[in-house]
Amino acid sequence: MILATRNQHKVREMAELLRGVELRPLPDEIASPPETGESFEANALIKARSAHAATGEVTIADDSGIEAAALGGAPGIYSARYAGEGASDEANLEKLLQEVDAAGVDRRAAYVCAIALIDEAGHEYVFEARCEGTLLPEGRGSGGFGYDPAFVPDETGHNDPRTMAELSPDEKNAISHRGKAVRMLARHLGLEAEAGP
Repeated sequence: MILATRNQHKVREMAELLRGVELRPLPDEIASPPETGESFEANALIKARSAHAATGEVTIADDSGIEAAALGGAPGIYSARYAGEGASDEANLEKLLQEVDAAGVDRRAAYVCAIALIDEAGHEYVFEARCEGTLLPEGRGSGGFGYDPAFVPDETGHNDPRTMAELSPDEKNAISHRGKAVRMLARHLGLEAEAGP
């Protein structure tokens, strides 16, 4: 199965979740399409359709990001390039936290993930999930990637102040937006997914 990304973090995280499925990243010779959609679902489908057309293989693609309530849902679909094309995770996180600080007191945020599947017959499916939480003023922890160091998920409970970057991979996969969406995909495929209901 092709995972339409070259992001090794995503490949590793997806492989942990979809045990028993051989996931291969997008081959180097296939160009990544421009993400011109206006939603996570639209961008996931753009990536999946492009990879499926180029390889003819079963393809999955995800589009994910974070939505800050204080910023009207930004950065949203622009999460990976919020501080500019090619920006590092650290630069994106720094920009988000500065803007949330400037916007006032609302620190609520949600991670969103849409996973598109195109099967052998070309049928398209999309699975979308959310993980609600709060943004800290500064990051903590060395696990995860992206905005994880500043995101405290609701689902670990009110008495657990750990960020996504401080959770173990299994703890993160049990509650994350990607973990939930992958479990929906796994149920559709008739597979057992790791971590969670």
